Amino acid sequence: MAVTLVEASKIAMGRGDVLKATIMELYARSSDVLRTLKFENIQGNALLFNREKTLPNVGFRQLNAGYTEGTGTFDKVNEPLVIAGGDLDVDKFFVDTMGGDQRAVQEAGKVKALSLSWTKTFVKGDTSSTEEEFDGLQSRIASGYTVNAGTATVGDALSLAKLDEVIDLCENPTHLLMNKTLRRRLSAAARLSTVGGYITYDLDEFGKRITRYNELPIIIADKDNANDAIMPFTEANPGGGTPASVSIYVLSMEEDGVVGLQNGDMDVRDLGELESKPVFRTRVEWYTTMAILRENSVSRINGIKDAAVVI
Repeated sequence: MAVTLVEASKIAMGRGDVLKATIMELYARSSDVLRTLKFENIQGNALLFNREKTLPNVGFRQLNAGYTEGTGTFDKVNEPLVIAGGDLDVDKFFVDTMGGDQRAVQEAGKVKALSLSWTKTFVKGDTSSTEEEFDGLQSRIASGYTVNAGTATVGDALSLAKLDEVIDLCENPTHLLMNKTLRRRLSAAARLSTVGGYITYDLDEFGKRITRYNELPIIIADKDNANDAIMPFTEANPGGGTPASVSIYVLSMEEDGVVGLQNGDMDVRDLGELESKPVFRTRVEWYTTMAILRENSVSRINGIKDAAVVI
């Protein structure tokens, strides 16, 4: 059964594995994507599966007549795991002079960096340029599941009509993924009688406010581990010109939709003080990737410029 990192953290805590539970919760706290994405445990170093392409023929028949035989078609998909993680070193000086909790403080910063790096890969990962990572949403979006915001050479304003159209392309949508600027634009549009948009608010597992558009929670891809925007207005415009636009993704984060894959929980090991230098080291490794189990579990509207939302 696929579970989120928040749920996995609770399970680890129940087993008494406090360090692993803490690390998994820190990952989830640092990223909306890792807070909401469900992870499926797999055997081996890859998942090989058949993804539905076309449905089989069905129909009606007359008396004493037969059916037209037909079977569905599938694409064979192979999702190899990648190795994500890092070594978390804390100088013995900090522990000796400021207390043992300093190790936890320093480690939390490294875990946040790893979390933000994974989130960027989830959106922008491209194995053609960085073979150690996995392909992200932008590289994976299937043909026929992208809607252009318009054809202007400078990008086009987000239209609520276009947003509703791209939501309809995704079967059983559960979340919208965007940057903070577009979330603010949607909230501003909802306050205008001339535009509108059904915006509500809720709280997540950690008490942080969630914005919803038409009941779909909005999750944010904000900054990566280098403090650079993950989804800036630098994508190519459908109409050409200087790249100045961005996308919104509609996701079905269900067990048969967009999921994370892992071979076991992330491995968290306290290696103690190193002989080579006076630091305490914690090593985190995670055999992981993502998968789109149904083509229609993700859709995208691209070519959105930084401008007020329109009807």
